[in-house]
Amino acid sequence: MKSTFGSFAEYVDAQPDNRREALRVVRDLILETVPDAVESMRYGMPTYDVAGDFLAALASQKHYLSLYVDSETLAAHREDFGHLNCGKSCIRFRRLEQLPLEAVRRVLRETAEQRRGAESR
Repeated sequence: MKSTFGSFAEYVDAQPDNRREALRVVRDLILETVPDAVESMRYGMPTYDVAGDFLAALASQKHYLSLYVDSETLAAHREDFGHLNCGKSCIRFRRLEQLPLEAVRRVLRETAEQRRGAESR
């Protein structure tokens, strides 16, 4: 699927008002936690890579927001997200207040460390 948005700002501006702040906060969390993450638009959503490999992605769906992360790392921290609807590699939430930001930060850090380690091998 080709993205119709050229940047994160365009993507956010196209979202309903009640979702914009949550998208900005999660994006800032990703970039603060993993400063060397590279942001791009892929599959119609903001996507973040580190060491040339997938780190995370954000999407505004019909009924919720989704944060896509590494499936193995998410599985290791599943209990931190037990109150949310999670898929194999996504965390679904309706409001920012539902998302445990420190747990997200841990998942991002661990994934980034794994990606950097794989790159150095």
